[in-house]
Amino acid sequence: MPPLDPDQDLWFKTHLLPHGEILEAWLRRRFPNVRDVEDIVQESYMKALAANDKSRLRTPKSFLFTTARNQAINASKRAEIRGENVLAKIEDLDVLDTESDVAEEVAQKQELEILEQAIESLPARCREIFKLRKVQGLSQQEIAEKLGLSVFTVYHQLSIGFDKCAEYVERFQKEGQI
Repeated sequence: MPPLDPDQDLWFKTHLLPHGEILEAWLRRRFPNVRDVEDIVQESYMKALAANDKSRLRTPKSFLFTTARNQAINASKRAEIRGENVLAKIEDLDVLDTESDVAEEVAQKQELEILEQAIESLPARCREIFKLRKVQGLSQQEIAEKLGLSVFTVYHQLSIGFDKCAEYVERFQKEGQI
């Protein structure tokens, strides 16, 4: 997606960006089991921008919070249906658990290898942004500043990365390899 035009950028910085931290904190309190709250905030930014392009939003903050709430509800439902998130944080995989049996350790190692392969299969810029966010733990704002990109571009690249990684992992699941 191309960078924001100057008017969009100003509208984004004026009407949406100031609410990001509050929205994130609110989502974490209201939906404690939802992972990747920052991604929900970013997706909500994109939806608000798109809606504002179609017709000027009269209450951008309300639209942003309502959109984020709906996305968090959907994320909760999807996680509940799946049972667990395949793209769990690497530290949550507990690969080095000394009390697990050998078969479980092998399965965990295989899941980690597939996730690493998924990340490595991403396009170069997308992979770089994905690793900065998920491996090094940089915020999307920090990544944008470090790489000289807009926050919107960083979000878009992360969204592509998540989708491609999920598709990659799903292929292995369907084939019964994990």
